[in-house]
Amino acid sequence: MNMRGHHGWIEVICGPMFSGKSEELIRRLRLAQIAKQRVQIFKPAIDDRYDEEYITSHSEQKFLCTPVADVEQILSNIRDTTRVVGIDEAQFFDESIVFACERLANRGLRVILAGLDQDYLGNPFGPMPQLLAIADSVSKNHAVCVVCGEPATKSQRLTEQSDQVVVASGEAYEARCRSCFDPDLSEESARPAIPVSKAAATA
Repeated sequence: MNMRGHHGWIEVICGPMFSGKSEELIRRLRLAQIAKQRVQIFKPAIDDRYDEEYITSHSEQKFLCTPVADVEQILSNIRDTTRVVGIDEAQFFDESIVFACERLANRGLRVILAGLDQDYLGNPFGPMPQLLAIADSVSKNHAVCVVCGEPATKSQRLTEQSDQVVVASGEAYEARCRSCFDPDLSEESARPAIPVSKAAATA
């Protein structure tokens, strides 16, 4: 993003699991470092899937970060020299993340967030709707549906756990398109219907 001077800015990178959100966040932060901007990055401490002190993408790209228990710890850890703030897994924070991002942007900082826009049921996830509304820039990433190969916008949970937050990776989730998405894990809708012509050919 091109910004003149130190004007504040909020960017949100959203999409389903396996869509490259963390990878894009890391890419933007590294570009900021190349531009000699002071960068800080945070993630919720609950996300310890790969490493407690690094943001790690599914493609194994890493970026050193500060794990935090809540939004207040983000604000209290921002240094005076910081120009760019990255926040991964934004959906896990409470609604106060919206106020915090506004506050940081109004101070002239560039804030880049990445997070799931939908939960395993396909519903808006946590504070993401509000973050998308206040963002100056939004990037919606797509993954690849593991069933049919079409662009995927859903995170399919493969277990029967009903909690909204279940921190896991490939063993518990996969990307699905709208047609192949099966939040209830009902076998009938788990796969797209076979076209009549193909069914007749295999009969």
